[in-house]
Amino acid sequence: MEQQDLYQSAAELISEADALLIGAGAGMGVDSGLPDFRGNEGFWKAYPFLAKARIAFTEVANPHVLERDPALGWGFYGHRLALYRRTVPHEGFQILRQWAGKMPLGARIFTSNVDGQFQKAGFSESQIHECHGSLHYLQCMHGCGAGVWSADSFIPEVDEANCRLLNTMPVCPHCGELARPNVLMFEDLLWRPERSEAQQREEQAWINHLARAKAKVVVVELGAGSAIPTVRHFSSYISRECYVRVIRINLRESEVSHHHDVGIPEGALRALRGIDAALNGPSHDHAL
Repeated sequence: MEQQDLYQSAAELISEADALLIGAGAGMGVDSGLPDFRGNEGFWKAYPFLAKARIAFTEVANPHVLERDPALGWGFYGHRLALYRRTVPHEGFQILRQWAGKMPLGARIFTSNVDGQFQKAGFSESQIHECHGSLHYLQCMHGCGAGVWSADSFIPEVDEANCRLLNTMPVCPHCGELARPNVLMFEDLLWRPERSEAQQREEQAWINHLARAKAKVVVVELGAGSAIPTVRHFSSYISRECYVRVIRINLRESEVSHHHDVGIPEGALRALRGIDAALNGPSHDHAL
């Protein structure tokens, strides 16, 4: 199928929907200039020091690094936090906001990203479920019971050439021990999920409402691959709860399982622009 036909098919699914679920993986941020860490090669390109030391993504995105070498661990996470803070969300976020604002039964975001870009783009906190947590929040490294708190007061200074934090590391306000990002890492037994779980409860209440209303739901899945298939699994879950159609936008893995769904083999921004143009074309004057 030609790209324009794919855009048109996706536009029809959106125009017929009562509600929108946005499922976002790492590929959503690429058009904003964020790395997607696809495999060690992509990761090492963003962090040359770790490439030289042959430290894999799964090794540094790991609480054990913060225990053994906290300056290295916070060099990695501090650099990412500073990057996310200065990144401007691309135009595709605003296209999604426009679609979301016109859905009769509303919209939600389910994302495995920890970058806070949907909040930065203007989506409400109540619309977002960050299933792996957020780098914009902290927790105690040793699980003292302090809960989760904002990272706003922590301004990391990082030696990027050596991936090491230069300034004072954040500490737990309750016990004074080292703080860590409130994100789910690899081999992580101490992540505090209460913030994510509260988001999940709001999301589930919305899904239950959609199911009772027999709503038509369109899932727009962006940059969510099969290597860490959390977002794809959620698309399957909501399909069991509601009447769902899926638009899968993925540069490398756009295949869909059902003929009524649409797979678009492109990056997020280009595909969103194409669908939006189709939505606003002559044949969709009645829609959205």
